[in-house]
Amino acid sequence: MSARMTNPALAIPGLMAQLQAVIQTAHGAAAAAGVPQATIHLVEIRASQINGCAVCLDMHDRAARKAGETAERLATLIAWRETPYFDEAERAALALTEAGTRLAGWGEPVPDAVYEELDRHYDEKATAAIVTVIAMINAWNRLNIISGQVTGPWIEQWVA
Repeated sequence: MSARMTNPALAIPGLMAQLQAVIQTAHGAAAAAGVPQATIHLVEIRASQINGCAVCLDMHDRAARKAGETAERLATLIAWRETPYFDEAERAALALTEAGTRLAGWGEPVPDAVYEELDRHYDEKATAAIVTVIAMINAWNRLNIISGQVTGPWIEQWVA
């Protein structure tokens, strides 16, 4: 397997640094607002599962494991509604992740009920950080998938 092209984030001078700055700012804002790092990992993995981005799945699974995430939660994340492993705040973030990733063809793109459930657990700054993480992981998924990026051991260099 080989990529169709160099990842656009690397092919366009300065783009990688700018994209990394946005995601690092969002991660920092999430932490400052009290959003657990585990929730951010789950959001990034779940969006990548929906989009089928092997690069992001590999990277964020490795990062989650490195941060202490359990095998049970990672194995059942795709079916989070049917497992007892996720708390209510995580479930709210995962529901928003799914709605924000599947914008077209699912009726109301982000139903008020999904947002209201997130609002019960997080303040506006935390919600803004989660929304930004969702947007950025979707952007990364699309950059990787469209350009045909292939995952592998090299991904370890990007794992925090």
